[in-house]
Amino acid sequence: MTLFHTLDETSTADGRIALGVEYHGGDYFGWQRLSHGPSVQGRLEQALSRVAAQPVRVLCSGRTDSGVHATRQIVHFEAPVARSEKAWVMGTNANLPGDISVHWARRMPDDFHARFSARARRYRYLIANQAIPPALESAQVYWHRWPLDVAAMHQAAQVLVGEHDFSGYRAAGCQSSTPWRYVHFVEVKRWGPMVVVDIQANAFLLHMVRNIVGVLLNIGDGRQPVTWSQQVLEQGDRTRSSPTAPPHGLHFVDVRYPDYVLPEEPLGPMLLYHTGEWTGDRPLPADARHRRSTPPPESAETLNID
Repeated sequence: MTLFHTLDETSTADGRIALGVEYHGGDYFGWQRLSHGPSVQGRLEQALSRVAAQPVRVLCSGRTDSGVHATRQIVHFEAPVARSEKAWVMGTNANLPGDISVHWARRMPDDFHARFSARARRYRYLIANQAIPPALESAQVYWHRWPLDVAAMHQAAQVLVGEHDFSGYRAAGCQSSTPWRYVHFVEVKRWGPMVVVDIQANAFLLHMVRNIVGVLLNIGDGRQPVTWSQQVLEQGDRTRSSPTAPPHGLHFVDVRYPDYVLPEEPLGPMLLYHTGEWTGDRPLPADARHRRSTPPPESAETLNID
């Protein structure tokens, strides 16, 4: 594994290109292209279009909400002209603002799809659990001043593992046709003052991760018992749950494609590089290739939003 990806400088054929994209979501209204405000998709498409000298449209692995960050967002597009991998990376970055960066480019088979070929998405929520608010990391972590019982939070989170109806953890404005999601794992760990909620699933509902974190925070600081996470899950009533955790602590960190090979990277964000984990280190559940969620089937328009 290496931090320096080899970029092919020879021309690629016209075809399907995948990119690994990192961005700070603080100044954007989310991933999705909008007419009334800046979006990550809009900025990326503008930069790619300059490299191609004609319009380029991209599709992503999972749409992130306003203020949410990503360290490994995967996108694909149909290259209208032949360019080298190096040109797609370096040329695009030259036309991007400093809060968006393309890490790598790869020519992919025509059946690859950034969203529908994915079998897992992973998020990490970062919490600065200390008496004084952080200054340098304030835009990337959520500050929680009261002591958190990480063991209680981790225990409470285990009831969410598996396939469930997550109505109690979905936002009121969620447009998904089904509230069912398949959570592969949830872990809550502490490194000094940093508490991290690490969760992977086949896909996510609108604000699902941030609503889970909100519930776990209430359990961690003693306002609710460990059993409350299961009560929220069983009741399926969002109005009887906790407030949604703020977006700036949330990072989209990995997407898994068991049928395709993509460059490996340290699992982000950079604040957690010391943990030593790389993308794809953990095996997927045995049935991850075959299950998306319990019927009714997911619609193409509403899959995986947070």
